[in-house]
Amino acid sequence: MTDADDSQMPQRRVPQLDWPRLILWLGGFALLGPALWNGFPIVFFDTAGYIKRVLDWDLEPGRSFFYGLFLYVTSGGWFSFWGPILAQAGATLWLIHLLLRVHRIGFRDWPLRQVTGAVAIALSALTGVSWYVAQVMPDILLPLLVLCFWLLSFRWDDLDWRERLGVAAIGLLALLSHMSSMALAGGLVLTIAAAKGLDRWRGWGLSPRVWPAAALLALSVIAMPTLHMALIGKPGFTPGGPVFIFGRLVQDGLAQRYLTDHCPDPTIKLCAFKGNLPATADDFIWHKDSPFVAIGGWDSATPELSRLVGGIVSAYPGAFLSTALVATKDQLLMVQTGDGLDEWQEVTRWIFRAFMADGMHQAFAGAKQQRQKTTQDLFDALNLIHVPMAHLSGLGLILVAAWGFRTGRRDLAALALFVLIALIGNAFINGALSNPHDRYQSRIVWLATLVVGVAALRAVTPPRSGAAG
Repeated sequence: MTDADDSQMPQRRVPQLDWPRLILWLGGFALLGPALWNGFPIVFFDTAGYIKRVLDWDLEPGRSFFYGLFLYVTSGGWFSFWGPILAQAGATLWLIHLLLRVHRIGFRDWPLRQVTGAVAIALSALTGVSWYVAQVMPDILLPLLVLCFWLLSFRWDDLDWRERLGVAAIGLLALLSHMSSMALAGGLVLTIAAAKGLDRWRGWGLSPRVWPAAALLALSVIAMPTLHMALIGKPGFTPGGPVFIFGRLVQDGLAQRYLTDHCPDPTIKLCAFKGNLPATADDFIWHKDSPFVAIGGWDSATPELSRLVGGIVSAYPGAFLSTALVATKDQLLMVQTGDGLDEWQEVTRWIFRAFMADGMHQAFAGAKQQRQKTTQDLFDALNLIHVPMAHLSGLGLILVAAWGFRTGRRDLAALALFVLIALIGNAFINGALSNPHDRYQSRIVWLATLVVGVAALRAVTPPRSGAAG
């Protein structure tokens, strides 16, 4: 073959990688990383309770019937639990994408999809977000609710009608999936209303809308008891609130103090156990031999504990407030990844063994988590990065707010303050009104890292109008 013949041969085309799409997909895989490593979605103690809501078709304290329905639908009727976490990963990635877009993050050689994937990869490495995305629990929906409220209230004009509906749907699922989401939403609606007043007074040009978040919250408040009645025959909200508050009062010693001051009293069954209350809220609420179980548990003891909570607040308002503030402070600082994921979780094991198909149970039982490979040593190593990153990012929100106001980037300043208020509100709701656990704060604190990252990207590169996706 001559050189002339060789030159006339058609040139083989080298396939070009679609880097933006590839990195976006890698971002999604990063958010699912713990489940991919585990060989099965991550589970928790409470996973069983959400599954049983549908199996029993009934309500249970602290376990949303609606998140149980979400699991049933997205798993294809318990066919595959990869469905729920794929939905959670998709929602998380999409909301991050929208946040970056509405704040005009984009580069000449890095389209928005590529930036979104890179941000998801960075968040998965530096924070615990992937352990919540990949977990069969509603925990990831709480931070997504914060993003939904921000987008609907502060960036409404940057979304088309389909995006607004999608964001609202995610927000509604979050609101129906846990009562703490409703409580946080109430505080955020007040925050948006205050921001609107300040915006009018100071002329910042943010123009927040109160009605989208307020309407979504109102819809959830109406829908939950209505749908409970229609589907189950029991009106009302997910039960259990007063019990969790009383558990915190046991842990802080105020319950013991009240019983000492008011017993004997024939109307207080707990008087019989005033000298034997457990030291922690978890032992009081969940231990099978606790005084709470002895006086009737969830079925019978809730009215008495609700009455005692009111009595304690009235009798010791100063002590109640001071312990609530301490619990809030403790919760703000408790951000370790892996809380409870290295433990046995007998009830969840039983649910998969007793109610799931053999193939499903075998996949579940063969996962690293069920073979006790999710050890405390693993999480200790991760927390060498996750904990300082969380604390530094929390402080970074204050710096971003100050920098934003000073440089005229008021949208970023408002976003930083909005997330900071959400972090404090979450710490109060879960620390003061329940009791502090690392899981409660670590599931939301990654938002601080996200916002600091968005601010850093805006600082490094001038914003592009309508960054391409």
